[in-house]
Amino acid sequence: MTRNQASRGRPNPRKAVEPPIVTEPPKFDLETYIANYTGRTRYARLRLISCCSTVLAHEASKAAVIEAKQGRDVARYQQAVQRLQTVAPNDPEARLDEEWIENTTKAVNSATERMGMELKGYKNNLIKESIRMGNEDLAQHYQSIGDLPQASQMLHHMRDYCTSPKHIADMSLKIIQLSIEQRYWITAQAFILKIRNLQLKPEESVKLNPKLTSAMGLTHLSHGQYRAAALAFISTPSTLGNTFNSVISANDIATYGGLCALASLRRDILQQSLERGSFRTHLELEPHIRRAITFFCSSRFSQCLEILQAYRNDFLLDIYLRPKAEELLSLIRVKCIVESFTPFKSTSLKGMAESFRCTKEEMEGELIGMIRRGVLNARIDGENDMIISQSIHPRNETQKEVLKTLNRYEQDARLKLMTLNIATAWLEVKPPKTTNLNHTGGGNSQNSSNGGGGVGGGTGMSSSHHMYNPSPSAPIMIPTSSSLEELD
Repeated sequence: MTRNQASRGRPNPRKAVEPPIVTEPPKFDLETYIANYTGRTRYARLRLISCCSTVLAHEASKAAVIEAKQGRDVARYQQAVQRLQTVAPNDPEARLDEEWIENTTKAVNSATERMGMELKGYKNNLIKESIRMGNEDLAQHYQSIGDLPQASQMLHHMRDYCTSPKHIADMSLKIIQLSIEQRYWITAQAFILKIRNLQLKPEESVKLNPKLTSAMGLTHLSHGQYRAAALAFISTPSTLGNTFNSVISANDIATYGGLCALASLRRDILQQSLERGSFRTHLELEPHIRRAITFFCSSRFSQCLEILQAYRNDFLLDIYLRPKAEELLSLIRVKCIVESFTPFKSTSLKGMAESFRCTKEEMEGELIGMIRRGVLNARIDGENDMIISQSIHPRNETQKEVLKTLNRYEQDARLKLMTLNIATAWLEVKPPKTTNLNHTGGGNSQNSSNGGGGVGGGTGMSSSHHMYNPSPSAPIMIPTSSSLEELD
């Protein structure tokens, strides 16, 4: 058996494998697909399709040029035209419109200068609401021209001029959208939690919750935390609709949530998502994802994998799913293999290979890789071409758990005894107490009674033998060698 065959299964997370170029036509219609989105994400998705699909490269590149020309981002327009020149040099749109570039640049510079002067006037007048709105207008302007770092900076400047929790929530939501566009996932997570900690009105919380939940699911997906992403997408309310189309659509919720759930959740949870909950409404928008989950829950694993493989090109042309598509499909396949083998004590390699549409050698390589990673508790009988489940003895497992619990208890007891001996020997470090200067002059002072010998000449122990006594009434105890040995 070769090393490559044995390593099949989940991709190595340490190696970032570039997703392949799609050479086959996807299942979706480009015009219908892109109509689900608004704002800057339309161009970003068209740009990805034009670069990663050989079939839709011309159509997507031309649509990207038209989309960029409707905005004010000159750099994006030049980038789109350059891509179209590479794909279809004879296309009429493959020539730079110098007049449009010049007029747009002048308009952008004029708007930037005008908004800057207005904001400066608001600051001179010290009107907080006007300053907040001026910063917001400038942030939207910078975002429209593609200067995302400057837009984020203007939004952060709004914080000092927000006078209500709603203002803070609106500002944070705009920062979340900018962070997702720039792939600053940690920043997006931080501001999602910030909005959730605000004291908002119930109707405002209901309106923001779908956006926050779907954005949190995207951050988990980008970090490879598929279980957390699945739970976030499944719990996204169906009221999301088209209110967050500048980032994600309701169709994406079904696709992302379905794939992450198939890769990480148990079958009973998947069955619940099909029967009730808001995720069922989202699944109606993507029937193939619903069918795949239904086949998985009914143990028809080969049909489930066939559906996902048929839509693999669609997954590879998605802006957020493309970096994780291959890994998700591999995890789902591994999970299907484990679920199909679990009810049996032994089965033939040939039968499993036929079930999963592969050769016996390929199936053997996958099983070896899963056994080495500890995903599958079995062994392969190479002589009889059988895979045999290794029996688990409940008594042995119970004894192992008892020993682990006993070791934890013993370690905790030792730490508690050590802490008690340190406190008894007065070797613990305590914060210094504030000295009262009014009681440092006489021999009858508290310091004198503790053996300190005040400034006025009390009789007590010398400073070299002084021990800290936590209580004036308690006797002074000096640790002996035996008590110190107990600390060992």
